[in-house]
Amino acid sequence: MSNSITPPSTAVTVSILGGLFFLFGFVTWLNGALVPYLQLICDLTETQALLVASSFYIAYVVMALPMSFLLDKVGLKQGMVLGLALMSVGLLLFIPAAFGQTFSLFLLAQFVLGSGLTILQTASNPYLVISGPNESAAARIAVMGILNKAAGVLAPLLFTALVLSGFSDVNQASLSLLSDTEQQLQIGQLAKQMVMPYLGLASIVMVLAFAMAKSPLSALEIARDPHSSESLLDFPHLLFGVIALFFYVGVEVIAADTIGLYGSSLGLSNVTALTAYTMVFMVVGYVLGLLCIPRIASQSVVLSVSGFVGLILCVLISVVDEQSTALAQALWGWSGIPLLPDPLVLIALLGLANAMVWPTIWPLAIAGLGDYTARGSAWLIMAIAGGALLPPLFGQVVAQVGYQHSYLTLIIGYIVIASYGVLQRRQR
Repeated sequence: MSNSITPPSTAVTVSILGGLFFLFGFVTWLNGALVPYLQLICDLTETQALLVASSFYIAYVVMALPMSFLLDKVGLKQGMVLGLALMSVGLLLFIPAAFGQTFSLFLLAQFVLGSGLTILQTASNPYLVISGPNESAAARIAVMGILNKAAGVLAPLLFTALVLSGFSDVNQASLSLLSDTEQQLQIGQLAKQMVMPYLGLASIVMVLAFAMAKSPLSALEIARDPHSSESLLDFPHLLFGVIALFFYVGVEVIAADTIGLYGSSLGLSNVTALTAYTMVFMVVGYVLGLLCIPRIASQSVVLSVSGFVGLILCVLISVVDEQSTALAQALWGWSGIPLLPDPLVLIALLGLANAMVWPTIWPLAIAGLGDYTARGSAWLIMAIAGGALLPPLFGQVVAQVGYQHSYLTLIIGYIVIASYGVLQRRQR
């Protein structure tokens, strides 16, 4: 038997999933602002700060398979209600963490928040893929990706405006000039300013959970066939897809979440908003993907090109003049753009290379899985562990060689991504 989805209507389905993908992006890419922010208020090293992202993404490894079994039993709609409720609990945990400036509680809040997102991601991505022709699945995901990354642009800017209001020039260098008492006072004020924004966000998610419970969205129903393949190991394109997605999420998180840390090391202010630049280029990449797939290029070709572009950018980051921050400052002040490239701008451009990787890997990896689509999707969601494991390793490299040359380590991930695209192109 084949997979079947019976959505109430295309318009309603797109509206609901579009809202969810916007929420995914907003919550996920808050990490780009949260990492340098928590580095300030909890006095963290780069490696410790990147654990903030790791605790969020490790939830995908721990919870993906349990959530896939849950979806089999309760369906898409009720699973999403549960996921939104769990997200609201995670957001509320940030409030006592902020009052106590307790790093371990921040990590727990991130894990609970990531757990809620896991069930939403496990359901929504295969829903998008199998709700239409496989050849255009990447385009459908790209539409949702535009909403996702548009939220990613908004999230760090809104975080900076609300949480850092009145602290526009605060950074590690400025804090070091203060006395211990003055530092504690300013850090305490900084920490408390995140309480109201997170309380408001938790309230919004609760309202969304109620709205989802009342929505007409149908459950994800995947039929079982006793004569189908015995194991997911019989699908090598899925296994390679899981590996490629693991590296992709790692390099994507590093590109988005370390640009603020790098900017802070260069003495820039308002570094919590730098992630927005990476998100802008990702939105541009999604738009280009929509224009190309499938009219100009196939999903596998776009995936290969994305990998090669990322590889080239990593090499360029390592060779440009690190001391020249003119371009970043020009972008920050919305003035003219000098001809000399800057490492921060090249890091932001990694968003362009990363944009179409997720939308193209998904349809290529779950094609032909049949009855194993839900379980294969859970494996792909578990590959998000790359966002938990690779950033701390990157932080260790930074501690040894500095930021600029550390981006050469991302080349490995982009080679895997490009290779998967090339092999899929040959097989198809």
